[in-house]
Amino acid sequence: MSTGMVVLIAVIALIAGTIIGVMVTRSAVKKQLEQNPPLNEDMLRMMMMQMGRKPSETQIHQMMQNLRNQARKANSKKK
Repeated sequence: MSTGMVVLIAVIALIAGTIIGVMVTRSAVKKQLEQNPPLNEDMLRMMMMQMGRKPSETQIHQMMQNLRNQARKANSKKK
């Protein structure tokens, strides 16, 4: 095998490895964000109280449901 061929195979393997690594990492992060959303009910309750509102449980559940629906719509548009 010539040196040029070895270098070409190494470059192709590096590019393929990078692409596969990015795809695997992206899917893992997406799955993790779906399972553990960055905003939970306690954080939402704290934010509303800091804004001077006393939220009821119904309001908290409605807002969380709206956030989940928006996230699903955003994910379905990307596909």
